[in-house]
Amino acid sequence: MACTSCSTSDGGAPKGCKNNGTCGTDSCNKLTVFDWLSNMSLPNGEAPFDCVEVRFKNGRKEFYRNTEKLTLSMGDIVATEASPGHDIGIVTLTGELVRIQMKKKGVNPNSSDVAKVYRKASQKDIDIWSNARDKEEPMKVRARELAIAQKLEMKISDIEFQGDGSKATFYYTANDRVDFRLLIKDFAKEFSTRVEMKQVGLRQEAARLGGIGSCGRELCCSTWLTDFRSVNTSAARYQQLSLNPQKLAGQCGKLKCCLNYELDTYMDALKGFPSFDTKLVTEKGDAVCQKQDIFKGLMWFAYTNDFANWHMLKIEQVTEIIAENKLKNKVASLEDFAIEVVQEPEKHFNNAMGQESLTRFDQPKKKKKPNKKRKPGGENVIVANKNNENKNSGNENKPNNNKPNNNKRPNNNAKPNANAANDNKPAAPRKPIIITKNEKKE
Repeated sequence: MACTSCSTSDGGAPKGCKNNGTCGTDSCNKLTVFDWLSNMSLPNGEAPFDCVEVRFKNGRKEFYRNTEKLTLSMGDIVATEASPGHDIGIVTLTGELVRIQMKKKGVNPNSSDVAKVYRKASQKDIDIWSNARDKEEPMKVRARELAIAQKLEMKISDIEFQGDGSKATFYYTANDRVDFRLLIKDFAKEFSTRVEMKQVGLRQEAARLGGIGSCGRELCCSTWLTDFRSVNTSAARYQQLSLNPQKLAGQCGKLKCCLNYELDTYMDALKGFPSFDTKLVTEKGDAVCQKQDIFKGLMWFAYTNDFANWHMLKIEQVTEIIAENKLKNKVASLEDFAIEVVQEPEKHFNNAMGQESLTRFDQPKKKKKPNKKRKPGGENVIVANKNNENKNSGNENKPNNNKPNNNKRPNNNAKPNANAANDNKPAAPRKPIIITKNEKKE
């Protein structure tokens, strides 16, 4: 998490922090220790502790003695003693907490081997330091090419320049011992600087480089974890985790350090559990354990002749059956002790807010257009009739010579109407004239 009150320059030095480098978000420095004694004054006549903790690249920390009695605070850039020349680092801790950290790391505060702080870094020192830091990345690429050319089974993971630019330390990882004497000569000739090779483990490499773990947070080894304890697969077995190396391994390829975090809690919970290899003797047959729930205190047993059906028992019931078996008494069956699993009723939630679905804001799907295929039935006939009507409407005035005349000729043999003389009456509708065969003959 980035701290809003501080920002770092290109060389890694903080431009300015309102908390004087004591921010608890761990963005000013890696592996920062919160100075909870900073607001407490020393007793009368007590001199402050004369050692300080200085951080260099990627969390490397060393202790130095303030022989010049400089007024140092967290975040100050100082020039420290090195071999040869001097190095540039950032003060990360001062005061009595440094004494506690030295005791934790096994460093004697009164030893004469503790190096000294020369001075506060000047602008010239910071410029030389920044230029040396800019050379590290392209130099690392070239160094890997030289190592591959000599076919050495090693991986150069990081390069750290000394503050005055007089020496470069190459950090590498390798499975076996590597003879890199010729490689050092190539490095000295290529880079024109003093070269120092330092082998680190895979976990130390991950701590220096940093990264994001499978939990979505920064690696513990690069933020706060300083001691690497051994992790065994038994830690995963006690926590009932699947022994899948892809899930149990971290960025370094080793077992995750976080497997040890909750191991003590699981070990305490397993104290009241019978052994997983416990066998229960019943009249229906022997039963062995198949599964156990540590925090609910439940165990599942199945008969050796029927592994498909599991019976859930509490720890108290299992211990009771074991006590009976020790007295050479057989229990009738596991069903007498098994817990009945009651299925909870399904909860139906009402749509109180009137929200139909989560996809109600999505764009509606386009409706498919109806298939406009011509049917062989009436629609085509209607369209054809309409076309014929349009054609006929344009040809009303033209004589139609092709079509025969369908007008019926008047029938001369028809009888005259008897009421034809009465012109005042309206004419009655004409009846159809029926012509018989005899009339046609006449």
